Amino acid sequence: MADLSGKLALVTGGARGQGEAESRLLAEKGAAVIVADVLEKEGRELVDSLQKSGLDATFIALDVTSEANWAAAVGLAREWKGRLDILVNNAGIINRTTVASTPLDKWEAVLRVNLTGAFLGIQAVAPLMAEGGGGSIVNISSNSAFSGHYDPAYTASKWGLRGLTRSAAMELVGNGIRVNTICPGLVVTGLNANSPHLQPMIEMTPMRRSGKPEEIAALVLFLASDESGFITGEDFVIDGGFTAGAAYRQVAVKTGIIEG
Repeated sequence: MADLSGKLALVTGGARGQGEAESRLLAEKGAAVIVADVLEKEGRELVDSLQKSGLDATFIALDVTSEANWAAAVGLAREWKGRLDILVNNAGIINRTTVASTPLDKWEAVLRVNLTGAFLGIQAVAPLMAEGGGGSIVNISSNSAFSGHYDPAYTASKWGLRGLTRSAAMELVGNGIRVNTICPGLVVTGLNANSPHLQPMIEMTPMRRSGKPEEIAALVLFLASDESGFITGEDFVIDGGFTAGAAYRQVAVKTGIIEG
């Protein structure tokens, strides 16, 4: 039911995967959308597809670790629509190495994209959002932010997003800006379709499937819209019940307490 007509949204990592689904749904619900990504070809193709469907979208090349790139993105928003109402900090990378095998440069690269990138985004967009009377910032974390995932850099960055969300929410609430975090579980996209951990994760997930990018996008839409106007500083786990107690459920199934 959400109507984003008259709003402008910026989605980082918006060219493919979850970001593409988020960009598309926000546009379908009436928002003008800035698709921001380092993947120029995919981003421009998505914008072309949206425009051919009669939707309002444009592309900007954005490296979320660059303050200059963020300034350019905010400048585009100001010039194009004179406002910015929604920021989705979706861009992220993963390393898949252990504490013992992660070099310092790889550790820093993951944190810089996943955590510092979101920080720079919030810092950059907040003044323009405040000028327009407020807005909504949605940070895409992970259910790894509630556990000890075997990738320490990724896990630390996603835990950090939860803390950043709360700090920013408290600081910006007086400007009418809400800040929330979405923590997805396993979502299969082109980025991880061949990963060896998929089937074990699906078997562990109580719903016995992976999430769909469109399901994550639907939650983004809710948090971006006025329907969630009394929500800020919160985490929203969307993982098929994994965090709620997947390991306990497996024990219960194996011991006959519940049916599998």
